[in-house]
Amino acid sequence: MISTELKSHFLRLYQMAFSDDNFDVLEMQMLYKFAEERGVTKVELDNILLNPSHETAIPEMVEDRLEYLYDLAIMIWVDGIVTQDERNTLRKYCVKFGFLEENIDELTGFLLENAEKGIAKGELLKLMNE
Repeated sequence: MISTELKSHFLRLYQMAFSDDNFDVLEMQMLYKFAEERGVTKVELDNILLNPSHETAIPEMVEDRLEYLYDLAIMIWVDGIVTQDERNTLRKYCVKFGFLEENIDELTGFLLENAEKGIAKGELLKLMNE
């Protein structure tokens, strides 16, 4: 059974892919890659995307929140272009995930900068703790 938290994450990633009004095949491929990394099959992901629930959940642990936000930053960069709409959507999720407003610009910049560099999630979490 896929948790509501994980379903919510895939729906946020899907929304991020559409936020610039240019849904790219690379973004869909990245969605399937994220699903595979979390043990979610293509059929299960398709079902989540085609039958979205109105129930959403945000990760409780800060590390999980950062990992999910980083996935969003990676999704933004997958087509090689960062639009203002995508940046604003990432900012919105940073706030929704409980990060302080005064830290949002710095956090968003940090996530996007490291996603552009292709930094692994584990390495990103180490950088955040420094």
